[in-house]
Amino acid sequence: MAKKKKAGPVIKAEDIERELYELMIRKGYPEEFSSIVSRELHTEFTGRRMMGYIAAREEALPLEEVADEMMAILSDRDRLIKKHIAQDAQMAINQMYMENWEDEEEPEDNKGLPL
Repeated sequence: MAKKKKAGPVIKAEDIERELYELMIRKGYPEEFSSIVSRELHTEFTGRRMMGYIAAREEALPLEEVADEMMAILSDRDRLIKKHIAQDAQMAINQMYMENWEDEEEPEDNKGLPL
């Protein structure tokens, strides 16, 4: 049985968005660009990744590089979402098979004999 992660404090999307926006402004990015990036990357996963990318540099990167990184982060997020959807679907199918397997009874003439 898989262990579940402990739930940490709930971080609101608005907080992530604001933190990212403020970091980008401090680093010298234009307000409109910072607003767009922070609005698109407002989840903890995406926002923290971009914050790490921007904070790790001494000077502001070209806007094109930041936009490319934003697209890469969004692509990774979409890939992970699809992976989790597929895993959930597979678990549901496996559960359905197991329930059907357990519900079936062996025919009288095969009781105790291998199939």
